[in-house]
Amino acid sequence: MNDTRVDVDMPTSSKILCTVYAVIVLAALIATLSQNLAYAHSLADLTTFIGSFVTDTKVNPASRSITADILLFFLAAAIFMVIEARKHDVKFVWAYLIGGGLIAISVTFPLFLIARERRTCRTDPTRLTATDTAVLALFAVGIAALVIWVDVV
Repeated sequence: MNDTRVDVDMPTSSKILCTVYAVIVLAALIATLSQNLAYAHSLADLTTFIGSFVTDTKVNPASRSITADILLFFLAAAIFMVIEARKHDVKFVWAYLIGGGLIAISVTFPLFLIARERRTCRTDPTRLTATDTAVLALFAVGIAALVIWVDVV
């Protein structure tokens, strides 16, 4: 399948969806990388860094809750990604999953969704109601505000 043709034939709604996913990738990369670099006492000893990082995810009930939440989401996403990769012939699914563990699943999952969207070769546009669009936009603003509050403030 020629990916250039896929991009040309993709409906505008799919192109917009891929752009939204790309924005999420950039935001997730900045937010997670900035915290990982701030956390890294010494990247020279990667084993110590990973060990300390994992241990600190258990520091209080809030960190344990969010860690369990992310890990179980990661499991569900991994199952979805492998099934969808096989169904739509998306290459390198295991690289997305390994990258999710090493970088952040919030970075690699939307990257996978972009690859999947491009491979499905859909000609039918994604249809959202005005209410869906408005609520998703409000949800995105709320999530962005929380990420900024957690990451910057």
